[in-house]
Amino acid sequence: MNNRPILVLASNSPRRRELLALGGWMFHLRPAEVDETPRPGEAPGTYVLRLAESKARAGAAAARPDEIVVAADTTVAVDGEILGKPRDMSEAAEMLRRLRGRTHQVQTGIAVIRAADGACLSDLCTTDVPMRPYRDDEIEAYVASGDPLDKAGAYAIQHAGFHPVEALAGCYASVMGLPLCHLTRLLSQLDAPPRTDIAAECQSALQYGCPVYAGILDEQGES
Repeated sequence: MNNRPILVLASNSPRRRELLALGGWMFHLRPAEVDETPRPGEAPGTYVLRLAESKARAGAAAARPDEIVVAADTTVAVDGEILGKPRDMSEAAEMLRRLRGRTHQVQTGIAVIRAADGACLSDLCTTDVPMRPYRDDEIEAYVASGDPLDKAGAYAIQHAGFHPVEALAGCYASVMGLPLCHLTRLLSQLDAPPRTDIAAECQSALQYGCPVYAGILDEQGES
């Protein structure tokens, strides 16, 4: 097998593309469309892991032997309930009001498949996200921008105007959609480690002093 496999990102998310580029991997895009409907009673972590693996398998169906498919899925969970992408502006505003001034969880599942032998690995990153007590007029302005409509939970942590999150103490990249240290852990098991200092690159790009990267990269099993 090629000792420098090419990654395939099974996503059309610009945020995931930007994050993956920080590792210096060679990769190209092959978005995978799957049914994202939660199953009755499905826990948020189970849900995102199932979708990540489904996307990875869909992407692997057309993969070459020298390719490793990377897929991810992210959801917001509050009170044990999955908050997906809002259907419209009204639902986006409702979600933001529900999240305001409290802590919820962002769950990101990732899955990787090595096409050469079908090896499939997955991991789950759970991040507690404390939201600031933003005002109603801030919600209205943010929703009117259209930014929340394609995002789970109706917000982007990195949005420069809204700044919805305060005092985060977990994986920032996971809240954006791709936990790079978890991904590094998986890809290293498939002989495809990053070509950069992934923790340093991530913190520099996101301008965030990450308090959890060392523990994640030091672990050998699941988080």
